[in-house]
Amino acid sequence: MRIRTDDEVYRVDAVWLGPPKATFPWRARYVAWLVGIPVFLLVLTVERWAGWSFGFFSTAWAFVATIVITRLITAKISHERPLGAVAAMAAKELNTPRERTTGTGGAASASRVRVRASRPLPKHRRRRQYQHHGYGGGAGAQGTPRARRSRPAARAGR
Repeated sequence: MRIRTDDEVYRVDAVWLGPPKATFPWRARYVAWLVGIPVFLLVLTVERWAGWSFGFFSTAWAFVATIVITRLITAKISHERPLGAVAAMAAKELNTPRERTTGTGGAASASRVRVRASRPLPKHRRRRQYQHHGYGGGAGAQGTPRARRSRPAARAGR
């Protein structure tokens, strides 16, 4: 038993061939007309912004550019992916956040690195020296080192 699908119905393009008894020599889907007319106006606007004067050749090039752009757009449009879905997808693609390829900040510099005349001592050999900064403490707090804390018994053998 063979089951027929309805794909043939959807493969037929909604085509406008022109006025009755004076059809166009080309086939263009309704969606191509819907896309092509605004694209043509947009191309003419861009030409004027670029400083091209309005004439036969500038309009002819605008017509050629419109055909190319319209064919690129309508190649993505079908009965399974209508114009609204393609427009929404394009809007999402243009507005989605992108990964930044350049780093923030400038070149590395050693200008903020502190340089001391003496070599730093290991942590267990450092002498703690405290200076009085004008707050807290009594008469004996100025310039006297704090008492050293005793180490725990487990670490005393090291």
